[in-house]
Amino acid sequence: MLISEPMVRELNEQVMHEFNASHSYLAMACQLEDWHLSSMANWFRAQAEEEREHAMKLLDYVLQVGGRVHLAGLSEPRSSYSSPSEIIETALGQERTVTEQINALMNLAVKENDHATQSFLRWFVDEQVEEMDSIGHLCGLARLAGDNLLQLDESVRALNRGGVEKT
Repeated sequence: MLISEPMVRELNEQVMHEFNASHSYLAMACQLEDWHLSSMANWFRAQAEEEREHAMKLLDYVLQVGGRVHLAGLSEPRSSYSSPSEIIETALGQERTVTEQINALMNLAVKENDHATQSFLRWFVDEQVEEMDSIGHLCGLARLAGDNLLQLDESVRALNRGGVEKT
């Protein structure tokens, strides 16, 4: 095996964090669909797929370096929210947590002088900067829209099409 057992264990843990995040985003999308906010639901579905892709990327890396993949069970995601703003704030907290988890993985790779894993994790560090920017932008749109959910959904529709310029 090219990396340490503790690193493999932590990477396996992150695989499950990413699958749980995907599951959570999918539950958020379903709640938004219930409210007929299809643009927001589509945004969260895309986030769910992205998190799944992240999990698979981690899983493939563990296999590539000769580690054993261990898939634990998923946590049941929260499925009821009082408002779209609550969903967005929850997603922001989730992304903050994932950022901390990725940083902890990088810290372990540095501590272990594991250059291969450091190189691999740089992509995730950069991805979390993008994720935090994206959810931060969505939070800004929600604040601007206030109680006008149709305006918020239309703004997200434009964002999904790439039509909203970020400042």
